[in-house]
Amino acid sequence: MRLILLGPPGGGKGVQSQRLVDERGLVQLSTGDMLRAAIEQGTEIGEQVKDIMARGDLVSDDIVVGLVANRIFEGDFANGFVLDGFPRTLGQAEALDEVLELRKIGIDAVIALNVDDSILLDRIKKRASELANGPRADDNAEALKKRLEVYHSQTRPAIAYYADKGVLRTVDGMADIDTVAANIAAVLETL
Repeated sequence: MRLILLGPPGGGKGVQSQRLVDERGLVQLSTGDMLRAAIEQGTEIGEQVKDIMARGDLVSDDIVVGLVANRIFEGDFANGFVLDGFPRTLGQAEALDEVLELRKIGIDAVIALNVDDSILLDRIKKRASELANGPRADDNAEALKKRLEVYHSQTRPAIAYYADKGVLRTVDGMADIDTVAANIAAVLETL
């Protein structure tokens, strides 16, 4: 099974992706995690994106698509994968389709987690307080505001793109974690 989870920052994509990994044996591909690891390791890409991510801006499509394409071509996806928060732009969605076409595979479903902007800051604050290594650079009110603006202006067209392709499913991300997981499972049973 090959899935994409989309939603606003703090919307629960990472939590739900990890549950899909644990319950279904999928491989999680989180571009945010991949980019944060590059920053932590001090790689060339990490240096390029550090300030961009701290401001809450999106990293350029070519860098992000390149990371995902390289990972997809590693091919350890016997049970499938879940893309966590990628693609974030229409350009990334179209580029992903090209990469998947080269592998002769497609996406089974895109699940959009719908969450009201008004509760996201509290979720981000909670996440920041629970991280063992401290908050992420973009876990603050100013970066969240910027990330939400970017999400609404750039990710919404990607969501519409998947709706037009007939693979979009939506789940109420306002519920508790277990209910959201159950609703995602119900969606997956229909595939």
